[in-house]
Amino acid sequence: MKWRGRRGSRNVIDRRGVSAGKAGGIGGVGLIIVLVVGYFLGIDVTPLLNGGSVPVQSTERRELSPQEQAAGEFVSVVLADTEAVWGEVFPEQLGREYRAPQLVLFSGRVASGCGGASAATGPFYCPSDRRAYLDTQFFATLQNRLGAEGDFAAAYVVAHEIAHHVQNELGILGQVNEAKAAAGERRRNDLSVRTELQADCLSGVWARHAQDRLGTVEPGDLEEALNAARQIGDDVLQRSAGRTPMPHTFTHGSADQRQSWFAKGYARGAMEDCDTFGSGQL
Repeated sequence: MKWRGRRGSRNVIDRRGVSAGKAGGIGGVGLIIVLVVGYFLGIDVTPLLNGGSVPVQSTERRELSPQEQAAGEFVSVVLADTEAVWGEVFPEQLGREYRAPQLVLFSGRVASGCGGASAATGPFYCPSDRRAYLDTQFFATLQNRLGAEGDFAAAYVVAHEIAHHVQNELGILGQVNEAKAAAGERRRNDLSVRTELQADCLSGVWARHAQDRLGTVEPGDLEEALNAARQIGDDVLQRSAGRTPMPHTFTHGSADQRQSWFAKGYARGAMEDCDTFGSGQL
């Protein structure tokens, strides 16, 4: 991916290198809200439950390493590319304006509008504050532990979280969470899978337009993205953990599904091709 020396986004909030302290206990009602948010959005709320206190950012900072600085610059460029693409695709395909989100870079753990999260949570999007959250150490995990190498694999991760913002802009996330509240476990998992696969498809839409409009996609990049989609399939992750894949427990989709929906979005670059909720066969 051609990213070095290119324009970055102004919507990046860098909290890396800022130590997290604790402030304020969570009352009974607050604790229930935190648990509900974590349950329906898939966010690790462990930091919030540790002593009943909320992690907050202090003013104590450490210097970022050269690798962290490069990762931050990379994310900023990818985010700018999503802004450019969706800023044109929304008016063209939907007849409406795209409102870009902010992206928060953090180290270790972070407080968001959806509660507390740790690096173990992985990248996530919070619809409450319209922000994506990413610990850039996840890129190392992606490459070294999950076997998804290449800068476009990392770009796919960013594009996927921004795709959740696209879903939020369209009102899809709110509808899904309402449906989950009234559903059993299997149905909740199915809704989660359809949500994630749609984000994969929208990531493919972004990749197609990044290639056609920005010229930033290089030979081999798509293979990197497809490999990343495969490596984070629920069946692959369950096998890696020494478990037999159990489709009814999937929350993000199988490797084949994730690759297939990304490829479907990339094929035409059309958002209308990403209707996972109306599809009988995922």
